[in-house]
Amino acid sequence: MKTAFLLMAGVVFGLAPTACRGASPADHWTVTVTGGEVRGVVEDGVASFKGIPFAAPPVGELRWKAPQPVVPWNSVWEADKFGPPPMQSALLTLLYRARPSEDCLYLNVWTAAKDAGERRPVMVYIYGGAFNGGAANTYDGTNFAKKGVVLVIPNYRVGVFGFLAHPELSAESGKGSGCYGIQDQIAALRWVKENIAQFGGDPCNVTVFGQSAGGMSVSILTQSPPARGLFHRAISQSGGSMAPIKTAADQENVIIPSLALAEQTGKAFLADLGAADLKAGRALSANAVQKGKVKSLPWPVADGETIVGDNPLDLYERGQFNDTPVLVGTNSDDALFGSKLTPGAFEKRMREQYPLAAEEILAAYPHATKAEATRSTRDITRDVLFAWPSWAWARVQSQHGKGKAYLYYFDGADKPGEAGHGAEVRYVFGNLSGGLFRRAVSPEKRAMSEAIMSYWVNFATTGNPNGPGLPLWPAFDAETMSTMIFSKTPQAGPTPNIEKLEAFDAYYTRLREQRRK
Repeated sequence: MKTAFLLMAGVVFGLAPTACRGASPADHWTVTVTGGEVRGVVEDGVASFKGIPFAAPPVGELRWKAPQPVVPWNSVWEADKFGPPPMQSALLTLLYRARPSEDCLYLNVWTAAKDAGERRPVMVYIYGGAFNGGAANTYDGTNFAKKGVVLVIPNYRVGVFGFLAHPELSAESGKGSGCYGIQDQIAALRWVKENIAQFGGDPCNVTVFGQSAGGMSVSILTQSPPARGLFHRAISQSGGSMAPIKTAADQENVIIPSLALAEQTGKAFLADLGAADLKAGRALSANAVQKGKVKSLPWPVADGETIVGDNPLDLYERGQFNDTPVLVGTNSDDALFGSKLTPGAFEKRMREQYPLAAEEILAAYPHATKAEATRSTRDITRDVLFAWPSWAWARVQSQHGKGKAYLYYFDGADKPGEAGHGAEVRYVFGNLSGGLFRRAVSPEKRAMSEAIMSYWVNFATTGNPNGPGLPLWPAFDAETMSTMIFSKTPQAGPTPNIEKLEAFDAYYTRLREQRRK
């Protein structure tokens, strides 16, 4: 539950304000996309198209199936309001001020292109929320559009609607089950490839980026065969998926379940709902399904089609990944919680949870006092979930890929070491004063946001974040391990907390070797 809270916190603390201003009837732009015509709203030189369908509603017989082709429409689709958020906890949907729906496969586009003849770089953002929350309508892409990017943000299914595996579902598809949310993301990327030129975007220059579960999604997409050729650069903010597959319920420190394990969880879920079979499960209302009890947090499943192999690092070593430039990183305090432990209790926990590298971990994380031990539990959460996967990803990309890797460390909080999970999102979107909690914005923070947005847009344009007026961001390699540190001002330096990352690298290396025996 703590992991779920942490990952969902990116939804709360990273909220970017949505644009709610109106426009005169003349300020519209109509384009033809797969399915029919859509009419967006133009304001201050930026056209926004909200709530465009990119797949058929995944309801009824299409529940727990891969996304199907969009249903065509006859009249012009008024793309002036967001589509509904995907089904999820009622508490989370209070943040969106919109009622969730199983009919959720809509996307939003922002562009400042003057006509369809332009070829601007495209960025596709995937929201976070622990794969159990989040929605496209919590973000405003206006600032990205003003920087010359065509921005797309799709919805995708979350929770049990997006990640339920079951033997009947696997038999039905013939390809496994439980990765519908990731397949929605791939369907949105296909839509971009087929339609984004109509908005002045370049279908041959697409960057996929995301935060938290969105960043993990980006990592999964770089390893997924069905996503090959649909994007050309990748950015992950506090994400990464580099640990081995989880093959037993009692395995700790690994998250993505094997198909066999997830199918058993799915069987228990449907049984708890009183559904005797898949047909009965599909006959239930969306609310009844949402209220069902899950034994573990629904999560993308190693279905053998969308997520392949037993260990992502093996895919990189074999060259079986989608090779693009990558820009990845984490925040200084990506964990929002820690356990209050005495030094003795800390040592006991490390030996129990990480027996393969307990000595290295104990040497790397201070725990001489109760305060040190408590802070170290917090840092371990940061490193296991986010920092080690991001660092390991940058390393294997630099070692086995043609595309370069760039690593960052965001420490832009008022106090060093306190940049929490999702804290960078408002800087990335340039929406510093909005969100759930209104904040005072200093000139220094505005300058930081401008620098981060410029790095992101430069990377989306050329695959290199560097540009005029910006401090040099060296590419990452396994020897120098250069990292861009976003603190008071951006400055490149050695990778922070490297001794901690190497301790967990020893753990995951030995776990990988153990699995091979």
